[in-house]
Amino acid sequence: MLAVIEIGDKQYEIKVGSIIKVEKLIAKEGEEIILNKILMVKKDDKSIFGNPWVEGAKVIAEVLKQGKANKIIVYKFKRRKGYHRTQGHRQCLTQLKVKEIQIMDKAKSKELRAKSKELRAKS
Repeated sequence: MLAVIEIGDKQYEIKVGSIIKVEKLIAKEGEEIILNKILMVKKDDKSIFGNPWVEGAKVIAEVLKQGKANKIIVYKFKRRKGYHRTQGHRQCLTQLKVKEIQIMDKAKSKELRAKSKELRAKS
């Protein structure tokens, strides 16, 4: 099974067992998180595309570690003006291991959608 997820306005192609580095998420090491922004799921040569996200799909991932990327050097200068600026930056990252990709069948998702509409109507 293959999925495309969105985290921090970036898209990642994942499989079960894959390890990805994403922008920092607020979670502790060893903690499981659920990712709901699934753009596409491919299962048995059948693709399901979301509008914008696939309803009833979720990815369960484990936080392996919190860390930082390698330092990059930002160097600015303007020729013949004597202007030089050097600055470094290290991006904070979270390393995730994908444990499971789940898809809810259409019947269950329709039931949940109907229940949520009823609850909204009552409020």
